[in-house]
Amino acid sequence: MAGADSDDSLYPIAVLIDELRNEDVQLRLNSIKKLSTIALALGVERTRTELLPFLTDTIYDEDEVLLALAEQLGNFTMLVGGPEYVHCLLPPLESLATVEETVVRDKAVESLRKISHEHSPVDLEVHFEPLVKRLASGDWFTSRTSACGLFSVCYPRVSSTVKAEIRQHFRTLCSDDTPMVRRAAASKLGEFAKVLELEYVKSDIISLFTALASDEQDSVRLLAVEAGVSIATLLPQEDLEALVMPTLRQAAEDKSWRVRYMVADKFSDLQKAVGPEITKNDLVPAFQNLLKDCEAEVRAAAANKVKEFCENLPEDSRETIIMTHILPCVKELVSDTNQHVKSALASVIMGLSTILGKDNTIEHLLPLFLAQLKDECPEVRLNIISNLDCVNEVIGIRQLSQSLLPAIVELAEDAKWRVRLAIIEYMPLLAGQLGVEFFDEKLNSLCMAWLVDHGSCYNVEAATCNLMKLVEKFGAEWAQNTIVPKVLGMANDPNYLHRMTTLFCINALSEVCGQEITTKHMLPVVFKMSNDQVANVRFNVAKSLQKIGPVLDSNCLQTEVKPVLEKLASDQDMDVKYFAQEAISVLLSV
Repeated sequence: MAGADSDDSLYPIAVLIDELRNEDVQLRLNSIKKLSTIALALGVERTRTELLPFLTDTIYDEDEVLLALAEQLGNFTMLVGGPEYVHCLLPPLESLATVEETVVRDKAVESLRKISHEHSPVDLEVHFEPLVKRLASGDWFTSRTSACGLFSVCYPRVSSTVKAEIRQHFRTLCSDDTPMVRRAAASKLGEFAKVLELEYVKSDIISLFTALASDEQDSVRLLAVEAGVSIATLLPQEDLEALVMPTLRQAAEDKSWRVRYMVADKFSDLQKAVGPEITKNDLVPAFQNLLKDCEAEVRAAAANKVKEFCENLPEDSRETIIMTHILPCVKELVSDTNQHVKSALASVIMGLSTILGKDNTIEHLLPLFLAQLKDECPEVRLNIISNLDCVNEVIGIRQLSQSLLPAIVELAEDAKWRVRLAIIEYMPLLAGQLGVEFFDEKLNSLCMAWLVDHGSCYNVEAATCNLMKLVEKFGAEWAQNTIVPKVLGMANDPNYLHRMTTLFCINALSEVCGQEITTKHMLPVVFKMSNDQVANVRFNVAKSLQKIGPVLDSNCLQTEVKPVLEKLASDQDMDVKYFAQEAISVLLSV
């Protein structure tokens, strides 16, 4: 019997071995995903002595299997016996951190970082730090790139002697012959700097930052920019000018547009890191240059940051800097030749009105908004309309209303259904800003026209939802006088799709309009449509009655709705029957 028990205990590992050697990738993948179950079955000791060595020695597999394994091992601490034995997980993860496929290496590094926190300081020096050194001095670039992501997690918890060794290894990787390794080192430079003592940030990190920021590969230089922003947050104000700014100034004028793009993209973070004085003296001219850059991608990235940059300027000189230095560049971008640049600017420019106040907005910004509302690119017009609330707070929307109207009408008739959909979805907010009189006079007919948009079923659905939001904003009485008659008028339309739209609108409006309007005005029209010649309309009548039923009183349900549904339940069309019976069971079963 004892022999049978030992055979049983070997069963999970035997099955795993079989499955991991199977030709079917999916079977191997499933097996890896069940590793934690297998480890539980084996117990902690056999997981350490049998399962982990097997995984370390025998896996040369498809990337997706290795990826799953790298992820699983990051959650294995308790399955090997807790933090005391967590170092047993290092050998298989070390192998995975050296494979060719980047996503597998990254996942292995992520799991190593995770379990590093579960090592005691002693285990970290005895087991984890030697692994980092092996990876850092590996023959293949793959292991050296993986090492870059591990320095910062072990540095804070080791002795000063080991810290010195770690710094030396990182220095070596920053000047590695392989660009991929330098790239990995540059991407982790800021993170590593954050765990170093300030003296070593000044003595080691700054020189590495300067070297990487002037690397021959632009892919390394652009990652150094990001690190520069992190380093700037660590240094005292008096050291910034001498240690970081010369390199960042050089990056803002780099010959590669990708590096300049990265500077533009990180500009707000940089501004917060360096403080008001350097912003005034250094960053304002740099930002002007980025807004005038010869590459559209750089101009678009900088245009995206205009509002944020202006918001973070020192308050005492904010208005002067914007009016003198930033606004002239913004005016040029409004008529930029590239639509992405104009679109990026249009998404933030309205925010300047709250910063500059009423008079400056009317005199300087209003002409720009009006020009953008007439832009040939629909995204530009849409971005302006989508951000009108900023201007409304400062000068009121009336100033824009005459130009708004043609822009809204054009967008509502745009050839792209997504553009039409966006303006439909924005309409309730716009209506609230313009007020009910302006809306009724100018935009009501437009909203009704959207209900019969042949270009997209999404738009009809959005337009129906839009009506519901308008009623919530303007009230049931407005709906009864303005919207309901027009919706009900469509019930007689020769096109059955328009007749169905009436039902969709009634579904949406019944709840916001309430019992009286629904019973008195909408219900009779639904009943009348139950005799429609088109089966699609009849089964939608059944669905509508089910939807609006909860709004109606029980007497109405029994005396008026029930007979109509019973008639539809004996309809010749199967779908009509089905939906009518469903409505009866939901509404009348109580």
